[in-house]
Amino acid sequence: MPRPERRDHQRHEEEMRFYSVRFGCLLAVACFLSLSWIKSSPSHGVHLDLRSFYERLLVAEQLGDQVRKDLGSILEELRNISKAANNTYHSTSNANSSKNHDNDKNNKNNKNNSSKTPIETERPTFPGLDGPTILQPSIYIYMPHLRHHPESLTPNIVLGQGRRGVSVVIGVPTVKREKQSYLVSTLSSLLFSLTPDQRKDILIIVFIAETDSDYISSAAQTISSNFPKEVQSGLLEVVSPSQFYYPDFSGLSETFGDAKDRVKWRTKQNLDFSFLMFYAQDKGTYYVQLEDDVVAAADYFSTMKSFADQEASKGWLYLEFSTLGFIGKLFRTRDLPMIAEFFLMFHRDKPIDWLLDHILWVRVCNPEKDSTDCQKKKEALKQRYKPSLFQHIGLHSSLSGKIQRLKDKDFGGQILFQGHSNPPAVLSSSLNQYQQHSLERAYRGQDFFWATTPVRHDYILFNFSQPIRISGWRYYTVTKDNRIQVYSNQKPWMTGEVRTLLRNRNIAFRSCDMELYSVARADLKRGIRRAKQDYKNKTEDHLHSTTRGGCGRGSRIS
Repeated sequence: MPRPERRDHQRHEEEMRFYSVRFGCLLAVACFLSLSWIKSSPSHGVHLDLRSFYERLLVAEQLGDQVRKDLGSILEELRNISKAANNTYHSTSNANSSKNHDNDKNNKNNKNNSSKTPIETERPTFPGLDGPTILQPSIYIYMPHLRHHPESLTPNIVLGQGRRGVSVVIGVPTVKREKQSYLVSTLSSLLFSLTPDQRKDILIIVFIAETDSDYISSAAQTISSNFPKEVQSGLLEVVSPSQFYYPDFSGLSETFGDAKDRVKWRTKQNLDFSFLMFYAQDKGTYYVQLEDDVVAAADYFSTMKSFADQEASKGWLYLEFSTLGFIGKLFRTRDLPMIAEFFLMFHRDKPIDWLLDHILWVRVCNPEKDSTDCQKKKEALKQRYKPSLFQHIGLHSSLSGKIQRLKDKDFGGQILFQGHSNPPAVLSSSLNQYQQHSLERAYRGQDFFWATTPVRHDYILFNFSQPIRISGWRYYTVTKDNRIQVYSNQKPWMTGEVRTLLRNRNIAFRSCDMELYSVARADLKRGIRRAKQDYKNKTEDHLHSTTRGGCGRGSRIS
């Protein structure tokens, strides 16, 4: 008897022959109708009735359309059946071959073992035949609600000129924040140090991840009014999703101890990043993921591009230009579809930075080896650049009520000034400069201007030597962050020795050893007395070295 797969193959051949016969019959009917129409036409010199001729033309056109549709349907079914026969034949053959190999192996190892149940391979079905159809992998599998609104996958391009072919595409998703928006500061930082050539080789996409049309219009207007030239040139694009893009978040499960609001927030973030990656995949060579509350280091563009080109021959998945979360991750745009689809596949399950790490695990980690081997191989897929080029500045998170004091310790720092060529002028100001950071040096591009905090009616005056036409001006301020370590009970005489003695006293107290505690407490008292005396002597020496009548007169040391 023929094997089951052979019978299926023969059945498909018979079906193909049936459709071939049907196809030939339809062609014969079409030819017969055409000949009948020709024979019915008068061949002698009698004039044709134009109305009758026109009606026959319409009938012939309708018959031709019907035949064309039938032929197209038959050809499509023939192609599907041919593919089904090949796929079913190979799948069943492989399954049976694997089954026979496993059964032979089991019989050799233990003849008393019962045989395993064979894996049944169901024959696929197709339109026009009975049974369900095979679902091809698509975004509708992960987001089934989009089947009712397929147009939701088309982004709303609010601002933009359709720029493509750049070296670096930067994605900046932004949402409506309750406390403070950092978007304008972020964009200003990204644009400030770009040269004219770099401005032609970069695209910044702002994705307004909201469905409120009023807020989208307001945010777009803010961007357009602050950066009109960048929007006009195509350097800046603003897009938003359809109002039907997001699913119903009410059915999400609470996992990893996160509250319902946080689970919704991280799930939506996965969808936002995926949307932005799909949109940016054909815009340039590299894609950099940022957030809307960061600042960029000086010359970040050329640094990223040079490092990416330098590492281009290696098999990395992404480059890291920041240690914080998903900030400053650079991908090749050709990898974006795979990454975005992975995020969509598990968008309900985990935060996006965890999912990114899982991609690395899936690609290179061997479950049969230890975590050290896995970590080593994952490191090869991500190359770290130091110092970091992006710093997180947002205090109020996009998650309502969350305070986020994240700082990248490896951040290289902000540019404090950038020299410009300014027209000759005489400068004056009511502000008092600090040290050598004068207004004149800043105007000449040699330094930045550092002055006391301005108050009302303070001024900076530019008196130009020759009449000039001013098309625009920029006033750029920088607030430099410094880390200050504050200790509790920070007395002026507190030294490292005293802190050590204080720590020893606390350890002795917790040990419940009264003798040890008494010794440690006595040592601490003696250390404090010495520290106070040293501080007093140092202060008196300083006061004696100053002139009489100075600020130290009458000072008391306690």
